[in-house]
Amino acid sequence: MSKGLPEARTDAAMSELVPEPRPKPAVPMKPVSINSNLLGYIGIDTIIEQMRKKTMKTGFDFNIMVVGQSGLGKSTLVNTLFKSQVSRKASSWNREEKIPKTVEIKAIGHVIEEGGVKMKLTVIDTPGFGDQINNENCWEPIEKYINEQYEKFLKEEVNIARKKRIPDTRVHCCLYFISPTGHSLRPLDLEFMKHLSKVVNIIPVIAKADTMTLEEKSEFKQRVRKELEVNGIEFYPQKEFDEDLEDKTENDKIRQESMPFAVVGSDKEYQVNGKRVLGRKTPWGIIEVENLNHCEFALLRDFVIRTHLQDLKEVTHNIHYETYRAKRLNDNGGLPPNKKLCASLKRSGEGFNL
Repeated sequence: MSKGLPEARTDAAMSELVPEPRPKPAVPMKPVSINSNLLGYIGIDTIIEQMRKKTMKTGFDFNIMVVGQSGLGKSTLVNTLFKSQVSRKASSWNREEKIPKTVEIKAIGHVIEEGGVKMKLTVIDTPGFGDQINNENCWEPIEKYINEQYEKFLKEEVNIARKKRIPDTRVHCCLYFISPTGHSLRPLDLEFMKHLSKVVNIIPVIAKADTMTLEEKSEFKQRVRKELEVNGIEFYPQKEFDEDLEDKTENDKIRQESMPFAVVGSDKEYQVNGKRVLGRKTPWGIIEVENLNHCEFALLRDFVIRTHLQDLKEVTHNIHYETYRAKRLNDNGGLPPNKKLCASLKRSGEGFNL
């Protein structure tokens, strides 16, 4: 009996040392991936249709400026672009009228409707530009006008009780008309584009391209591109604003092949091979405006209206206007030092996160 006691103690001691098995912690179940096919049709794709309906109700604003010497067909070209009398007619000028002593700014608004879509189009003309003997700083009234439109939009935007939809008078696009000399750009052309390319989308256009042969036109286009590059002048579409590879590929082709567009404008129709076409009649035949073998008007129209119109508006708002807005608010450049206004802006987070 005495010999068995130590064994009993040993067994008891071992039982004390060996821990009891613990229950395994419960492993959380993996989230079940939801297959969208199981849920059926949700209707996310209707967002596009909702946006389309809302946009069609409010309509669009598009403001285009034309700049160039008199006699280059600016008004005619804009009328041809939109197939309507949206610009001041050249025939309205009479011999008694004098050339403006300084650059004048004339804005003409129209509402164009096509396929249920309404667009408020404003054409800003600049009679008097480049028509004087001394054209020094003649771009300043134009630059001032562009900045005034930014200022007008900014003042509406920073109002405490602002409008639900701010009227947009900002210049979205500037067609700069180059005289078809066939030689090189004038110093005035370079100075204008150098100053204005920083505040507006400039699209260079060679006017009255039918005055040059095909060879002359090709050489002149190359020479203009080279001069713009040498002088560091950025025209629309700017390389730095290409958002993805697709945009870059498309815009590179436009920059390298199409710019500047060599165009012919006309609002007169002629009969050609049984069809009515817009064109200019010459002793050698009809120059068809929309025929790519005759000029690049169709390329310009597609570029400005059919492929890049929305982008022109977005670059104006997100780049040119934002640059102006940031500078004005950062410097408090003339805005009234109203403490309530500043406090309201800070609360809404607008204008101070620069």
